[in-house]
Amino acid sequence: MRAARFHEYGGAEKLVIEQAPEPRPGPGEIRIRVAAASVNPIDWKLRAGALRELIPVELPAVPGRDAAGVVDEIGDGVEGVTVGDRVFGLGGVTGATAELFVLSAWAHAPATWNDEQAAGAGLASVTAMRGLDALGPLAGRTLLVEGASGGVGSAAVEIAVARGATVIGTASERNHDFLTALGAVPTTYGPGLAQRLAALAPHGVDIVLDTAASGSLDDLVAIAGDPQRVATVADHARGQRLGTHVVNAENDPSLLAAAAELGGQGRYTPRIEEVCSLERIAEAHARAEGGRTRGKIVIRI
Repeated sequence: MRAARFHEYGGAEKLVIEQAPEPRPGPGEIRIRVAAASVNPIDWKLRAGALRELIPVELPAVPGRDAAGVVDEIGDGVEGVTVGDRVFGLGGVTGATAELFVLSAWAHAPATWNDEQAAGAGLASVTAMRGLDALGPLAGRTLLVEGASGGVGSAAVEIAVARGATVIGTASERNHDFLTALGAVPTTYGPGLAQRLAALAPHGVDIVLDTAASGSLDDLVAIAGDPQRVATVADHARGQRLGTHVVNAENDPSLLAAAAELGGQGRYTPRIEEVCSLERIAEAHARAEGGRTRGKIVIRI
């Protein structure tokens, strides 16, 4: 099968397109013929070697953790899905940017999403939902999302609005119209945030979700008034020091199904900034690594 791989750690130029062995699904897994895969921060961090002590990978490695496509092989013990079904989901920490990919958690993709949107939903929606769930019920509460225009942040905004929250999102001014379209009240991040929030939410912010790891977590805790009213999916070290909720993504099919249900209702649509061909994956990684992405970058296989 054709795949993008890196044979050594380094920059985006280490990615090459070549033939790679086909993966096979084990018990409880399915294999899909990939239509599209998304680019996530963990992909370029693994490729760069930044996580080699925490998450070692066997080289050469195929980057990518989530994808969408059509089921073409089913492992032992799997029920509720058949060959030919269109699904999206998560596999291991690598493997997605290839013609074939094994999923360990998946859901049927709603007809309201195209392949690129389905590919962008997996890791972003699971991460956002786990962060939101850590904060408790959302209905009737005011939520601040730090880094609201990124892949996880934009998913969190739409999902929180669907659950009845009033959402304020931080982003650069160029993304304020984008946040408004998602259903959030936009504001800029950085110095003076507490004062800006006082004008936007006179009764205060109830809960905060940090998706940015911008170094603002101390300020976000001060704004919330209690570290247990703050969750971070991005700044784990500082979150542990401050006593906030520290959240990691998990391959949870129930969360994927919940995202798909909202998608089918038209209440959550993964936002795609750019679609690149497999041959342009190095360019996609470099762009993602530079930050400031609005929604997700997706690789069309």
